[in-house]
Amino acid sequence: MISMTRLATAMGVATLAGAVAATEKMPTQQQMWEIIQKQQQEIEALKKRLETGAKPEAQAESSPEEVKELKRQTGILAQEMEKMRTLLVIPEEPKYKSMYGLGPAASKVYQVSKGLSIGGYGEGRYQIFTDDQNGKKDNADFVRLVLYTGYKFNDWILFNSELEFEHASTGKSGSVSVEFASLDFFLDPMANIRTGLVLVPIGFINQIHEPPFYFGNNRPEVEKRIIPSTWRELGVGLFGEIIPGLSYTTYVINGMDATGFESGGIRGGRQSGSKVKAENLAWVGRLDYTVPQLAGLTVGASAYVGNSGQDEIGSSSVLTQLYEGHVQWKYRGWEFRALGAWSHIGDADKVSRYVGETVGEQQFGWYTELGYNILPLFTDSTHYLAPFFRFEQWDTIAKAPKGFSDDGRFNRYLWQVGLHYKPIPNIVIKADYRNITAKKGDVPDEFNLGIGFIF
Repeated sequence: MISMTRLATAMGVATLAGAVAATEKMPTQQQMWEIIQKQQQEIEALKKRLETGAKPEAQAESSPEEVKELKRQTGILAQEMEKMRTLLVIPEEPKYKSMYGLGPAASKVYQVSKGLSIGGYGEGRYQIFTDDQNGKKDNADFVRLVLYTGYKFNDWILFNSELEFEHASTGKSGSVSVEFASLDFFLDPMANIRTGLVLVPIGFINQIHEPPFYFGNNRPEVEKRIIPSTWRELGVGLFGEIIPGLSYTTYVINGMDATGFESGGIRGGRQSGSKVKAENLAWVGRLDYTVPQLAGLTVGASAYVGNSGQDEIGSSSVLTQLYEGHVQWKYRGWEFRALGAWSHIGDADKVSRYVGETVGEQQFGWYTELGYNILPLFTDSTHYLAPFFRFEQWDTIAKAPKGFSDDGRFNRYLWQVGLHYKPIPNIVIKADYRNITAKKGDVPDEFNLGIGFIF
């Protein structure tokens, strides 16, 4: 005769096993912990009974076979309870997808129910120059290793951050930097708050710069020279979706520091959250629209406006403006991008005199690129292999300020071809050839071979 204790144990095993199989359907973690606690009590009671030889009232003496079966069922129940604990502590691996303007690996924290999230990416490359001009030598570099750490406090508050290690060692011009560190407060799909060290929402690369998601070993030059990626500042603002497919981001941030502007652009004016000068603030805003009538098509624009004088260049405000538009289309293996950017610096003549070189009153740049995954033409493999082409033009002194000249060294063109191979979506192997020409001065061609990954 089967004892009531063993029957209860068997029912507990079946209940818990069913719960494990249907974990995704459970409404809350609290209910899951209640199941665990209940079954833990039963296990302890069964173990005590086995150790002492005690038996419930009105139960006959158990045979050795029954005791052995009871031990087996207790072991099964313990195993199932451990599985449940594992599911609670280690959530199922989230899908890699971009969320709220961040890269797929940086978006992992948005997919956990609560607690800690860890991700990251890395990339390295080998670079060969066709001519050792201007001190350029063949080299190899582990360019960067990045760790994303996030923590979801509850269903409406979370923290997200990016810690970057560049060039493998701080002893060889490398560095360790906080790329972003912000708190998100989810209030409504149309209006949520973000504050802290935030990525400035301009262009493609500044927000999504993980290596599997852009062509080539080098990020587009326009998004380094005209848009100074990676660009982050301290600020606060809103983000959300106005209507389905139309998203926005807007911040008030500290202004740039014009004392860092150069002939090569405004990149040196970034303050990056490190003891920033905040006499001047700036506004930045971005809109993106996913066109429902054309699958995979997104169009968008962004703007940055703010003074950069920071009370350092006399009474000059140095009004700095940067405007950008972009389009991206992913369709049946094709990937197309185009981006254009234009900027204007007020009081550029005074800035030029202060820094001792010509700082452009206007800068502009644009690029277009096209890639196609050719493997589906030949095989059913899930691997990805895309030849790609990119053309860029940029000029950081499109207009010289009054009293200063432009010799054409900073008006450049780039032609680039390459291959982009992903054995799995998380890993990429890249090869590309770049030809850069300038109106004055030669720039050697280069070949790059590299790897990248996210996790």
